[in-house]
Amino acid sequence: MESFDVLVVGAGLAGLHTARRLAEAGLTVLVVDRRRSLTVGIRTTGIFVRRTLDDFDLPARLLGPGVRDVLLYPPSRRAPVRLRSERDEYRVADMAAVYGHARRAAEAAGAQVRLGVRYEGRAAGAVRLGGAEPVAARFVVGADGARSRVARDLGLDVNRRFIVGAEIVHPIAQGRSAPAFHCVIDPRVAPGYLGWVIADGHSAHVGVAGYPAAMRAGVRRLLETFAADAPGRSAPTGPVERRGGPIPVGGVLRRLACPDGLLVGDAAGAVSPLTAGGLDPCLRLSELAATVTADYLRTGDTDVLRRYDGGALRARFRGRLLLRRAFSGLRSTVVAEAAVALLRSRAGHAAAARILFGDGSFPSVTPAFSGTREAPTYEPGT
Repeated sequence: MESFDVLVVGAGLAGLHTARRLAEAGLTVLVVDRRRSLTVGIRTTGIFVRRTLDDFDLPARLLGPGVRDVLLYPPSRRAPVRLRSERDEYRVADMAAVYGHARRAAEAAGAQVRLGVRYEGRAAGAVRLGGAEPVAARFVVGADGARSRVARDLGLDVNRRFIVGAEIVHPIAQGRSAPAFHCVIDPRVAPGYLGWVIADGHSAHVGVAGYPAAMRAGVRRLLETFAADAPGRSAPTGPVERRGGPIPVGGVLRRLACPDGLLVGDAAGAVSPLTAGGLDPCLRLSELAATVTADYLRTGDTDVLRRYDGGALRARFRGRLLLRRAFSGLRSTVVAEAAVALLRSRAGHAAAARILFGDGSFPSVTPAFSGTREAPTYEPGT
């Protein structure tokens, strides 16, 4: 039986980045994913915020042009609130290429990546894998998505609050319009969240998301309705790709680690409760997860795992969790129209700009260590 220090379940951005950091720390790492190709089954929109691009080494060739303009529309689609930044705030990535880059970086660091292999559980010191022989692993990292099986096997917390999203992605004629991010608050098509079009001059992403119980027509039907007259959409000039899946919006889970493993990415609830953005949180939490895992396996000291404290991280999101509850209550067009009207005020405009252009995506330091030793400072990208 092959033996590894760490088995990472899931070859998304969180899993591959964690694997890379662990391999760079000198650990033997195996990554498995049930998909046979990283170019299929993509669920994320691929919108990276400025802070992520400042702190992590994503090659510019994988990213579209910068987006500085955000337009917030009421259900009527009339008189949107326009926000403009002096900096490039968003860039949309070619996620298939990003996953390929992340895989190569992990393998260059020494990790092994095996696709078409399913995680089937742990028993008697071995990890059962569908499509491959079982392996032995000292530690398991669950990067297996919002409904993580690893979380259940390890007895860790699981996500319970979700919205569901669907999106179409396609190329557009270049240079026809300035890059912009269009957001529509309309409970008829996106109850509790929003519809969006982000067009960067190269490609367009058109999507909706909301609470599934309120999407009686189904998310894909609502996407078709929205896309028919979505503001800012350009006609496709090539093949149309479809994406979709659940998005956890309950905040970072409290119990993220135990002596047998830990959770990262969507499995850990590392998604902004308000904006539902998960790419920046997944990278930052993966850095912390790799540091904690390497220290724990090197020392055998279970107190090290306290540094990976979801409860302390969750406390940093109290404001966004409260705003998520308020956002979820926008279930009538009248209320939604009034909410957008408030954003036209000076205070509302400033609040919207702070949320959309601010640097508060995810904590940049570890929570205080509650043991006998003080936790070291954690800086992203180190």
